[in-house]
Amino acid sequence: MQKLVRRTALARNQAKRKTIRSAKSERRDDLNDTLRQRFQYNRLEIDNIRAERLRRREDWMRGPLAPQRDAGIDGKTFGALSPQSMRPPAIPKHLRRKFINFSPGDRVCIMKGRDKGKINEVTRVDVENETVTVKDLNVADVHFPEWLMESYGQKTPFQTVPLPISIDDVRLVVALDDPVTGKTRDVLVEHVYGGGPWLEREHGIDTPRHTRYIAGEDIEIPWPKQDKANFKDEEWDTLRMEVETPTWTPSLHYAPFPPSVLDELRNKYSKYRTRHDPEFVEEKQMDDLRREYLQSRSLLTPRGELQAMFKKRGEEAMAKRRDEDGNLIMSKGTEAFIRKFMAQNVEKAKAKVT
Repeated sequence: MQKLVRRTALARNQAKRKTIRSAKSERRDDLNDTLRQRFQYNRLEIDNIRAERLRRREDWMRGPLAPQRDAGIDGKTFGALSPQSMRPPAIPKHLRRKFINFSPGDRVCIMKGRDKGKINEVTRVDVENETVTVKDLNVADVHFPEWLMESYGQKTPFQTVPLPISIDDVRLVVALDDPVTGKTRDVLVEHVYGGGPWLEREHGIDTPRHTRYIAGEDIEIPWPKQDKANFKDEEWDTLRMEVETPTWTPSLHYAPFPPSVLDELRNKYSKYRTRHDPEFVEEKQMDDLRREYLQSRSLLTPRGELQAMFKKRGEEAMAKRRDEDGNLIMSKGTEAFIRKFMAQNVEKAKAKVT
């Protein structure tokens, strides 16, 4: 039984180490994928800016002889961005912020870009890449496939949509009362932190559960109110009465499902199990007793008794050669040899002096 317990502990520790190694490898792979996607995203933006600068210089240099770029096969989508620009690369989970202090309905001010200083409402918050989409700001033409535009009833090959903005490039705009004048005015909040108390949200509402505060002032910033999602009942939906009707009554007289299902769920023969059936434990204990009995029977043979006698005599002789502290006592022959050797060294030293 002890061997089984030791094997279970070793298997559990080995599985734990394997899990830690796999988690580290997964984090490293996620980080590499994120960096590769980030480089591709930045490369796309840099190429667009560089191409636009070259076209602008060519138009200035040639003047009336500049090519008509908005004509031809690609003329309808000239100047429109790729759909990839609408989806920045996701950030690995272990590198994301603990609290996202933005919610749809918040008023924010853009701090970078062509719309710097403009204020509008947040329409979407993406937690995976930590970006926000602001209504009617940071808009651009994005070209989509023809089949997609036709499905939405659009005749133009592109659509003007707001692009996502990094959370670091926007600031919350909060209405606060001026302690001097008593009037309410908009304040641009530089730093916001999140924490308790934790609030319960209704189903279908995306407002975060934590509470946000203005750093340094500890003033709570209320979350914008969101309308409760209006779910429409359909014919194929399951009725609440069918869901809440109990169909099984627990009892101590019988198990909730057959023992064979229990064995499949718990893996009766797994090496990671710490709780075993009484029959299995009894069998292992009998194996231990059987092994001890066989070892004792081996000593009852003439050869075994002789070996045990010699072993016992050796242990007694060794115990006699030790003192009270357990250290070995030096024999008389060894002591006489050491004294003789030390006396010879003393005589040699006197001879050298003389």
